Amino acid sequence: MTETAAQGIEQNTDRTPEERLRERRTAAQRQARRTLSRADWGSTLRDRLAYLTDAAPEVYDLDEPADVYGNRIVAALEDRVAALLGTEAAAFFPTGTMAQQVALRCWAARTGNPTVALHPLSHPEVHERHAFSRVSGLRPVLVGGGHRPPTAAEIREFEEPFGALMLELPLRDAGFVLPTWEELTEVVEAARERDAVVHFDGARLWECTEHFGRPLEEIAGLADSVYVSLYKSVGGFGGAVLAGPRTLVEEAKTWRHRYGGMIFQQFPTVLSALVGLDRELPRLPDYVRHARVVAEALREGFAAAGVPWARVHPEVPHTHEFQVWLPYEPEVVAEAAVRQAEETSVLLFANAWDAGGPGLAFTEVVVRSKGMEWTAEDVRTAVRDFAARLPEKA
Repeated sequence: MTETAAQGIEQNTDRTPEERLRERRTAAQRQARRTLSRADWGSTLRDRLAYLTDAAPEVYDLDEPADVYGNRIVAALEDRVAALLGTEAAAFFPTGTMAQQVALRCWAARTGNPTVALHPLSHPEVHERHAFSRVSGLRPVLVGGGHRPPTAAEIREFEEPFGALMLELPLRDAGFVLPTWEELTEVVEAARERDAVVHFDGARLWECTEHFGRPLEEIAGLADSVYVSLYKSVGGFGGAVLAGPRTLVEEAKTWRHRYGGMIFQQFPTVLSALVGLDRELPRLPDYVRHARVVAEALREGFAAAGVPWARVHPEVPHTHEFQVWLPYEPEVVAEAAVRQAEETSVLLFANAWDAGGPGLAFTEVVVRSKGMEWTAEDVRTAVRDFAARLPEKA
């Protein structure tokens, strides 16, 4: 054995069981013959570059000069997103975290109130290390609760004033859930009754049209401003767009510079976003419809396999993403998922499993193009094989 190989083994033994399991899951994703949920961002650098080289000529004239500090192709993407959302203008940002902080601090200056009302499971509260309060001088307050969006009654009855209501559509950590169209319009009306502006955290807004039965511009038109991600649903390399009134967007561009978001050249990310808008955006309604087929087959498969309790949440997915809950510790179901892939080259559950309470674990399932290849019977068969790797419950 070479010295380098020995060092690799030694380093591997120093890793925690969680790290080793994560490495095995990554390897299984790359090697699996079939994967229900395969994200392109997990590909190799070579594959990602080849994808962009192949697709870019379809969406933009590559003989045009490259962007410099947000012009040319970046401006073209901004115009494209503004047209899709039906807003006066839009601004490209390197991250959604930056875009939303900028949007809400601009609204706070206009309303004179830095208080932002949002659900306890909203992305800034759970995943952004208190950026609103630590960086942008905003004051988050929590409205609503549980694994559901806030209601109009909760907005009207909230005990203190707020300058902005931020609604995450869909609410990812609650299970990618959405209100009904009627509920959403009532919540927006309730906020306006309180003289608050409404901002949509629409990181995944692209995938909401099937559930609401409304086009993107009608959904976005309910809010005063909207943020959308360029990678979460449409598969770009990264980036975000803030859309809204022209005066707000121009002010946001000033703050974008102050926050360090005025990047010299961004054409690879922008090209990938344009490709995603052309290729993936039209497919999202089909993904949502097939996710409902997959969800039903998962329920049937677990029932037939005799798993004592299993839940798909929401029961009928609102988007092409949903949660699966099982009565085991996370490491138990994670091991079963990886072993299934290693032993059969079929990966049913590609994402990590998290604790949902004592003896409960959940994972996220996302149906994309590879998932469209799975029939209901394919899913039921894979569930039966996966369940056989779980320990029997007493």
